[in-house]
Amino acid sequence: MALAIVGDAVAAVGGLLAGVLNYMTDIFLTAPMKATLKHLEDTELKTLTGDIKTFKAKCLWEKSGAVIMAVRLLILSCVQEAAELSSLKPQLDQLGVPLYAVVKEDVGTEVQNFRPYFKGEIFLDEKRRFYGPRERKMGLLAFLRLGVWFNGLRAFRKGFLGNVLGEGFVLGGVFVIGRDQQGILLEHREMEFGDKVNISEVLHAARRVAREL
Repeated sequence: MALAIVGDAVAAVGGLLAGVLNYMTDIFLTAPMKATLKHLEDTELKTLTGDIKTFKAKCLWEKSGAVIMAVRLLILSCVQEAAELSSLKPQLDQLGVPLYAVVKEDVGTEVQNFRPYFKGEIFLDEKRRFYGPRERKMGLLAFLRLGVWFNGLRAFRKGFLGNVLGEGFVLGGVFVIGRDQQGILLEHREMEFGDKVNISEVLHAARRVAREL
């Protein structure tokens, strides 16, 4: 009985501490702004393999829809999220909805090291439009958030490592975009490092693309 009471007290204090720290760091975090289809479709992307080509992002989804991950940094929880999205690849293929990722930079061999975890094509978004329209950064204050530590530890325990090259403070997200003018069916914005999308919601949105084709 005594141990249970102590355990409950520790959990309560931990929850209170996490709430206070999150509130303090939220003050310095820019609120997300919903992306419009126009904002995303005008994005210029570059291929990262073979002959480098530049194209408008709308080519990725205008005929089939698409699931697109905007990668923050190729490490730990981002790598875990990529692997979880990739686990949907067989079902997405059946629906005819492709899986893509965009990165904001191509540093060293980080993209090549990321490819084993991600089963879709990867493109470069140099102007970081998939990270906007209001770009959001979480600086060193992120490490005051208990959720960031728990997310990183969970990914590490599952064997996801990655690397720490490049800029890692601009928050990413995941989009499910319908064909033509069907619009953005799901927009997940990372609220802290390791804030992963719910893959069940991704699959549900992808099924909407297929149903409304």
